[in-house]
Amino acid sequence: MKALIIRNLRKKYANGIEAVKGISLEVEQGDFFGLLGPNGAGKSTTIGIIASLVNKTQGEVNIFGFDLDKEPEKAKAQIGLVPQEFNFNMFERVIDILTQQAGYYGIPYQKAREKSEFYLKKLGLWEKAKEPARNLSGGLKRRLLIVRGLIHEPKLLILDEPTAGVDIELRRSTWAFLQEINAQGTTIILTTHYLEEAESLCRRVAIINHGEIIQDMGVKQLLSTLDKETVLLDLKAPLKEAPVIPKFECKRIDALTLEVSFHRHTSLNDLFLALSQRGCEVMSFRNKSNRLEELFLDLVHAKQGTSS
Repeated sequence: MKALIIRNLRKKYANGIEAVKGISLEVEQGDFFGLLGPNGAGKSTTIGIIASLVNKTQGEVNIFGFDLDKEPEKAKAQIGLVPQEFNFNMFERVIDILTQQAGYYGIPYQKAREKSEFYLKKLGLWEKAKEPARNLSGGLKRRLLIVRGLIHEPKLLILDEPTAGVDIELRRSTWAFLQEINAQGTTIILTTHYLEEAESLCRRVAIINHGEIIQDMGVKQLLSTLDKETVLLDLKAPLKEAPVIPKFECKRIDALTLEVSFHRHTSLNDLFLALSQRGCEVMSFRNKSNRLEELFLDLVHAKQGTSS
């Protein structure tokens, strides 16, 4: 069974802006699916429609076999939503926020307490259970949103930029938790600006821009379409100017850093040999940017070129 099926989804606001322009996509049960795009691309509008927070203009949404128009309560019961904004009462205790949320789904109080304790411990929040939410750091508030979205154990968890503003340590541990619940069967849809996040977590991604899906395929398949890679080389000795090396585009960033671009099927042995012959000793190298980010920019530029 498909976790989510969207057909010809459109949203046009009263001011004439069409935020979503007839998109269609499917998410397999058990998948970890990424919805990527720049600000204003239509990601949050699409998520809002799936969660019934935004009224669609046209199209169909089916969640685990339930049509959102014909069986809205059953469809929405399958979803747990983790929004971008903190939308809980900052003066309520953490445990009360969760038990109240569980009550909306008919979960008895004692069972809600047990579930709250389980998830709060999983995400390192149990010691904060009796504190008001306003006392939590920004990263822990993000985690509270995740626990609240999971409290009724939905089959589909939707995460709208869940680690925005979260430090690296918290982000990594949150990733591990999300991978764990996904492995246990929870289908996850993730929107994010941290493209490293999508590359690390998602098996499939759809890229949306100006309300249209411009690509939809597996992450590995997408990355395999990259023709160009760029690396930064850290040199042992200062370099006065960038060397000219066939098949490689070299650019001097500073005296000890060289940027090199090349087609991905080019052997790096040729590069290191040429540098060695010129007396350049490489101490280390790293990718200049996330590969998925490079691909996203290429796709957006290609789309803009075909539409102009």
